[in-house]
Amino acid sequence: MNNPGGKKGSSLIILGIDPGTRITGYGIIKSEQSVSTPLDFGCIRPPTHLPAAERYLAIFNAIEHLMDAYKPDAVSIETQFVYKNVQSAMKLGMARAVAMLPAARRSVPVFEYAPRKAKLAVVGNGGASKIQVQKMVQLILKLAQLPQPEDAADALALALCHANTLKFGKNLCLNTSKASSPSLPRTMPSLMSAD
Repeated sequence: MNNPGGKKGSSLIILGIDPGTRITGYGIIKSEQSVSTPLDFGCIRPPTHLPAAERYLAIFNAIEHLMDAYKPDAVSIETQFVYKNVQSAMKLGMARAVAMLPAARRSVPVFEYAPRKAKLAVVGNGGASKIQVQKMVQLILKLAQLPQPEDAADALALALCHANTLKFGKNLCLNTSKASSPSLPRTMPSLMSAD
């Protein structure tokens, strides 16, 4: 790990994850002093025709690949908000769990942020729209185009939220804590869905 403590003036690689059963967004940034640079972003799309267990395995394997390729110092993941539909909440909870396991296997700390906190850290408004988040992420990271899909933009926002929390030494957006070409979005090639 480059900088497990995340001290000021140090370089830190942060993997942001916006978990989902159909689309899991990811965004990887390098945060150094007051500058955040995008390293990669995109989405993981397990084929929908696969059984649930195999879709979760596809998410796990893709996150494992990202962890091996970029060796992040921290993972920033969206907390689960309560759904009225219990089945949806359970499925999302399982997607979050499999997305966190690769970090746990490597003893990389995982930080959880509520969606409103990440929007507040990036846009300045916890109720910001998806397009507002995309535009601010584009501006902050100096991307040539809007980060697509929205899930990738949300993942980048989660990574930026964690970088801001470390940078300013405040609990700006922390909810709970457990201790390439940036202008082009990617989809993990082996996980592209046909739908």
